[in-house]
Amino acid sequence: MANKMEFDNEIATEYDRGIRRTLPTYDPMLRLAQTFLRANLEETASLLIVGGGGGNELKAFGPTNPGWSFTAVDPSKDMLEVAKIKAEQMEMDDRVELINGTIEDVPIESTFDGATCILVLHFIPNVDDKLALLKKVRSHLKPGAPFVLVSKFGDPTNPEFKELVTLWKNYWLDTTRLPTEKVEELMKGTLTELSISEEKLRELLIEAGFHRIANFFRTNHFGGWICHAI
Repeated sequence: MANKMEFDNEIATEYDRGIRRTLPTYDPMLRLAQTFLRANLEETASLLIVGGGGGNELKAFGPTNPGWSFTAVDPSKDMLEVAKIKAEQMEMDDRVELINGTIEDVPIESTFDGATCILVLHFIPNVDDKLALLKKVRSHLKPGAPFVLVSKFGDPTNPEFKELVTLWKNYWLDTTRLPTEKVEELMKGTLTELSISEEKLRELLIEAGFHRIANFFRTNHFGGWICHAI
């Protein structure tokens, strides 16, 4: 069991390092997301976390909001194990439910007071599938519920977008010991295939049943939007 714990902690540590290399302003983004949620939720509330493996939303939102309960869904068993360990370490596992799967595996009858989808949507290449995910999230939310969406975005053909990608690449080179070839390999395919314009993202949110949409966060080709279920 000790070896298993060490393995999971190693995964957690590497994930936490990697996510902050990928998104340098990750922690301030989570703090802003919590501020938005706290301003729109009661002291007792239920929160759906799409892509909750890794447990960082639990760690960011859980300790300072003892009346909140969380349902985290993620297709990775390993990452959910990491979330489980973090919940146990923070002594909040009694208010955390973990679902191994996708949003489709959340029980139809489950409804929540709020939701987050942080750094997940850009991994879904098909626009129709992105819309389906957002619609499914909306179906689990009560009217007026706050929703936080964070994703890569932008037009890969736009010169400004290309400048931001170059900055992202140089940040990796500046903060890691990885050679240029390795960084380029890691970045290959993640930009042209996974990017979507902000205008299209807003259209998808509206079509999925959200309004009062506002861009609250932006770093390089990552952006965050706050909104409410209609």
